[in-house]
Amino acid sequence: MLSTIPADFSPGSLVDYDPFLGFESGFTLPWDYPELFPPTQSIEPAGSGSGSYETNQNGSNSNSSLDEPDQPLSVIEERKRRRMISNRESARRSRMRKQKHLENVRNQVNRLRVENRELNNRLRFVLYHCHSVRTENDRLRSEHSMLRQKLSDIRQILLFKQLQQFSSAWPCYNVTAMSEQTSSLIT
Repeated sequence: MLSTIPADFSPGSLVDYDPFLGFESGFTLPWDYPELFPPTQSIEPAGSGSGSYETNQNGSNSNSSLDEPDQPLSVIEERKRRRMISNRESARRSRMRKQKHLENVRNQVNRLRVENRELNNRLRFVLYHCHSVRTENDRLRSEHSMLRQKLSDIRQILLFKQLQQFSSAWPCYNVTAMSEQTSSLIT
């Protein structure tokens, strides 16, 4: 661990450095000398919750408990910045969801318009055929009634002719001939 050389290390700094200085007042830990071991990120020693080291604007390390007024502002500012970034990302995701939803709704509207057009065309086709079938049915009904009337007229003419034949046969009244004629009229 001591073989790691800090980035701001210079050979001249060895002259001022006394490695046994810490033993005069008692044993000290290496992180008590931030100038020897500058942290690349905030380091928290074990058992210490608020004694983490942070880099100031000047680039020097300081204990966060000493910078009480600056830290709450920076923490608040950091929270605001994170919240702002989070809100922007959330708004972006919301806009994308809205755009995707609008695109889906537009596609559905277009699909339903096409389906509606097809159904209207089919309805027109069915109505046209229904009208033509009704027209044909009306024509057939009138033809049926006309043919029925003709058949009725023909039967009356036949009956009239048979009655004429029967009346011409009246002077020679014959019962068997009359019953035969009557039976032929009935059938």
